[in-house]
Amino acid sequence: MYKVLDQSEGNILGLEISGKIDITQERELIAKAEDILKDHAKISVLVVVDKGVSATFEAAMTDLKWIIKNVKKLGKLAIVADSVFLGHLVEIDAKFAAMLDIGEKHFTTDELDKAWAWIKS
Repeated sequence: MYKVLDQSEGNILGLEISGKIDITQERELIAKAEDILKDHAKISVLVVVDKGVSATFEAAMTDLKWIIKNVKKLGKLAIVADSVFLGHLVEIDAKFAAMLDIGEKHFTTDELDKAWAWIKS
């Protein structure tokens, strides 16, 4: 399940993700991103990831296809999670994202305010 965070504004979409994301929820998230892109050239996303989050295969593939199709419309991605493993994955992925002019950083939940400041800068 997901929740849109109150700090979302302009081209910034803040989300809290928990539990399992299914295709219906994924389509809703894509629609929210598409709405933002109607008014902005790029979208930046802050995602607070809860422990044990997962997605159905169909939702994950739909998400991946959307990202590939819209990669030039991605600005920044802030991943907020206390998982050390996820932090390492973001660190590796950030190097590839930078080649596409996408900013990507990992923050712990204690650094949520710092994550918001970075995504809005």
